[in-house]
Amino acid sequence: MDILKERILKDGKCLPGGILKVDSFVNHQMDPNLLKKEAIEFIRLFSDTKITKILTIEASGIAPSIIVGLLLDLPVVFAKKKTPSTMDKMYSTKIHSFTKQRDYNVVIAKEYLSPDDRVLFIDDFLAYGNAAKGIADICQQAGAELVGMGFIIEKAFQHGREVLENMGIRVESLAIVDSLDNCEIKLR
Repeated sequence: MDILKERILKDGKCLPGGILKVDSFVNHQMDPNLLKKEAIEFIRLFSDTKITKILTIEASGIAPSIIVGLLLDLPVVFAKKKTPSTMDKMYSTKIHSFTKQRDYNVVIAKEYLSPDDRVLFIDDFLAYGNAAKGIADICQQAGAELVGMGFIIEKAFQHGREVLENMGIRVESLAIVDSLDNCEIKLR
């Protein structure tokens, strides 16, 4: 997606430790027009797949997922990082956050994910694949079919794609960062 790549190079910032900061247009302040174009591209990439539900994890995956769900007229479910007192029957898994360097126990209410669901997972970043592995675990617990995972930005040098593909998961990324060495953003 050339428009996304151009935006990453123009407005993205590299921070030490392999962090790409894109919070001015992806995951803090958002560009709705860019999000819509990304959603359309995800829909094109997964057009050969029957999807019944869009799944993400809070918080940065919610905005792109909502737009994909809106355009496909499908429900969107997000895994919560804190268990609400009103949720008694849930699927749960532990996820390690690379950016925040901590573990989260994420949950989805059992009433919103079932064996009848064919799930597309959408998120802002693919790094090591930790969040994605957690979502795959929740889908397996529910008996739902995970038909694919779409990421706005993939950091290829952190090898999350290999982890997910070795699990048999289809992965599509809109922009792939090959390197952030010397704080220089190199895209594929």
